[in-house]
Amino acid sequence: MILPARRGKAFRLSEGDSIKVVNTHGSQVVDAWALVPPDLREHMSMPHTGATLASLRVGVGDRLYSERRRPILTLVEDTSSGVHDMLFPACDPARYELLGHEGHHDNCRENFHAALGELGLERPAVPSPLNLFMNVSSEGGELALLPPESGPGDHVVLRAERDVVVVLSACPQDMVPINGPAMVPHEVGVELQSAEITGEHGLAP
Repeated sequence: MILPARRGKAFRLSEGDSIKVVNTHGSQVVDAWALVPPDLREHMSMPHTGATLASLRVGVGDRLYSERRRPILTLVEDTSSGVHDMLFPACDPARYELLGHEGHHDNCRENFHAALGELGLERPAVPSPLNLFMNVSSEGGELALLPPESGPGDHVVLRAERDVVVVLSACPQDMVPINGPAMVPHEVGVELQSAEITGEHGLAP
């Protein structure tokens, strides 16, 4: 399926199911969240994941953890350079105002709420996401937003370690170069794989 540029979508995954996110054009950042039903209060937490891994990078085989320090997703495949961001919150209307935009601008915060709404779900607070394919340099202690190092067709596969709701947003950022030097958001591909079909955890070969 296609996740349109600038939009979000939520998916229900059972334990062992996987979701594949394909960076079709190679330059699109995707905000990713995982929430534990039914009340969605337990969520994938970037600070808790970083503390558990003792790293600001997530690699193949690494688990991502909730704020209760329980595994929630595992990165089981990554054909990109492995550069993803764990620091930046979802973009929101205030972010674009600070960048000088006037009027409404599509943003990941609103995409998060809209995506959950399509499933009849609601969560007032928006956790900080795992920003797939987002390239942030922290050299010298200063943060710089750079174009992705991923290429067309690069993908990641995330496996659910419990029943979860995964929310994805094809980030609509077009005022800084996180979506490439042209600063043009693009659609991405999404594939779901049930563990019941494969008979094992993860995607079928």
